[in-house]
Amino acid sequence: MSGLRIVAGFALRESVRRRVFIVVAVLSVGYLALYALGAWQASKSINGPGATGVAGIDATIVGGATLLGLAMFGTVFLGTVLAVFLTLGAVRGDAERGLLQPVIVRPLSRATLLAGRFAAAASVCAAYVVVMFLAEAAITGAFVGWWPDRVIVPALSLGLAVAILAGMSLAGSVFLASTANGIAVFMVFGAGLVAGLLGQIAQALGSHTLGQVATVSSWALPFEALYQVSLSEITADTIGLSRLAIDLGPFGGAASFGPLLWPWALLYLGVVGAVALRGFARRDL
Repeated sequence: MSGLRIVAGFALRESVRRRVFIVVAVLSVGYLALYALGAWQASKSINGPGATGVAGIDATIVGGATLLGLAMFGTVFLGTVLAVFLTLGAVRGDAERGLLQPVIVRPLSRATLLAGRFAAAASVCAAYVVVMFLAEAAITGAFVGWWPDRVIVPALSLGLAVAILAGMSLAGSVFLASTANGIAVFMVFGAGLVAGLLGQIAQALGSHTLGQVATVSSWALPFEALYQVSLSEITADTIGLSRLAIDLGPFGGAASFGPLLWPWALLYLGVVGAVALRGFARRDL
């Protein structure tokens, strides 16, 4: 455990030295400011004196949930970018620069190195998306007057989603050069978005086959399923026409994947870690 903490601490200090967190903080503040501006302007149309509504539909619920759903997609994307840049060259890149050879085997094993790098990246990325989600929910509540039905489950779902992406990026760094790994992870992330989009199209067309393809793809890429669950949970207690009128997220609408999703996501992360460790063990440094 001491070795794991050392590696995780080193990774975090390296990110501080490279001013990664400063850049992330500045850009995140700018993102939240733009979201606040958008929510403020949207609130004028939703709750303003000239606002018009549809019978049976609460414009505040629909507008607030839709705005937060869009913001959550942006949060997942930013968390993915952060995860990739914290891990894309963690193994092969450091090996090519001669940074791994002095620490591998003695005093640290390869498993400890991977676990430490993952712990650092996953904790930072998960904490980032949770804080961003809470800030977005607060902004939505302040300007629009709507708060998500549930907060904890959506926040944790988003955190686990980006942790999986961080694990996939770290595993990719064992086999691929930094640039190729970054491209590969973003393409996998894009594939998840396509799965979510297919689900929305299937629902609109009433296509059972297309819906099955989208569901299987989301299970194969559980970060997308977790994102859809987080969207579902923010309106979990909303009923009636207001629930039907909500269109959450540009890529992947609200969906529930049942109680097995979380165990499957953790198992999936474990398999990714096992593949990374096996590849790292066979790699000649």
